[in-house]
Amino acid sequence: MSEVTQILNQIQQGDVAAAADLLPLVYAELRRLAGHKMKSEAAGQTLQPTALVHEAYVRLVGAEDVPQWDSRSHFFAAAAEAMRRILIENARRRQSLKGGGGRERFEVTENDAILDSGDVDELLDLDAALTKLAECEPEMAKLVELRYFAGLSVDESAKALGVSPRTIKRNWVFARAWLGRELNSEQEL
Repeated sequence: MSEVTQILNQIQQGDVAAAADLLPLVYAELRRLAGHKMKSEAAGQTLQPTALVHEAYVRLVGAEDVPQWDSRSHFFAAAAEAMRRILIENARRRQSLKGGGGRERFEVTENDAILDSGDVDELLDLDAALTKLAECEPEMAKLVELRYFAGLSVDESAKALGVSPRTIKRNWVFARAWLGRELNSEQEL
């Protein structure tokens, strides 16, 4: 059993101090995952990778009902899902009328550059399609979360889901095709 898995077990048993021991062990990997995801975010994003890591960590470990993690891989899969939810919430907040709605946002710089808000709509469309995929194919949706939102490789995804890399490759082709078809049909409406 890895040190991370041992600490996760301690947290689940109510050891509050174990949460402080976990962060240094997983921080670099969580930061890498957050950095990977933040690369595809729109310019002017107010959420930084470090803040994304800390918010996800608090949601995972700071909750009153600490979830049961089977392993290190299960923890990172939960972290990927938490990061996805945070990014979606942030995108929705930016799109809300209270936050300015559909108005274009301007970042005051030397060049007075106009921010591109198109990526927010794409992220929300992807989330809607992913939610729909999860209703009929939950394993495929989990794979997309791991590959796209967490940036896991084929081998890392296979380990997290407990299947072979070959299955991951086959399912990845299916999930991408399904999402592509779903996103294209939404654009036609």
